[in-house]
Amino acid sequence: MPAFTAPDGTRLAYRVVGEGEPLICLPGGPMRASAYLGDLGGLSKRRRLVLLDLRGTGDSDAPADPSTYRCDRQVDDVEALRVRLRLESVDLLAHSAAGDLALLYAARYPRRVRTLAMVTARARALGVDFTTEHRLEAAALRVDEPWFASARDAYGRVWDGTATDADFDAAVPFFYGRWDTAAEAHAAGEVEQTNEAAADVYASPGAFDPAAARAALAGWDARVLVLAGERDGGPRPRVAAAVAELLPHAELAVQEGAGHFPWVDAPDRFTRTVASFLG
Repeated sequence: MPAFTAPDGTRLAYRVVGEGEPLICLPGGPMRASAYLGDLGGLSKRRRLVLLDLRGTGDSDAPADPSTYRCDRQVDDVEALRVRLRLESVDLLAHSAAGDLALLYAARYPRRVRTLAMVTARARALGVDFTTEHRLEAAALRVDEPWFASARDAYGRVWDGTATDADFDAAVPFFYGRWDTAAEAHAAGEVEQTNEAAADVYASPGAFDPAAARAALAGWDARVLVLAGERDGGPRPRVAAAVAELLPHAELAVQEGAGHFPWVDAPDRFTRTVASFLG
């Protein structure tokens, strides 16, 4: 895998998949290796995907200072990747928790972002987030699923903080729009791909200053796609709509039937939506 050096000396790796104009892809988790993004349901047929392994994940090295796992302290890693690619401005795609990283990058380097696709993404950087009630509301949409009865209580324990490892395993289907062999295969890598210690630091106190980020992006002229999954609990479509309202040139798309990984649930629909936005 190609690699570059972050400002603090940490070696960071990235994968390149496909051909065409580059699209920098930031993985969520938080702190999950980019392997789970795959080729984003075939989006690599439309764009050259540059998939960053965040520090301490995948093929990237762990930093000497673990406090640099904090989201705001990874912003300059993204900037270092842009410089490595010799791009004047970039198209960004951020999934899940990486929505925060992408927004902080845009707030610090607004002229370096041409477009931003936020895929089922968080926006704590702007002061918007989902709640346990949102999670349970989305779960209730799955009442007719054959696995619902056995997974419902486990899912509740995930969000009240009492879950066992077995509960986490049982609750996984709620994160997908449909629980089939493709979803099972995708979910199987989650534990191995995630740096849990880094994830605990990612959104730690001091990571976000929503008022400052909103002010920095108030006049931002980049186009933004906020893509939500109809069945996703984090964020629910209406929460995603609230994020879109805070960005001057944002559009909302809700993928019917999708959960938190819309490129797994319906690859063709996902790639059409994102490719159309990117133009």
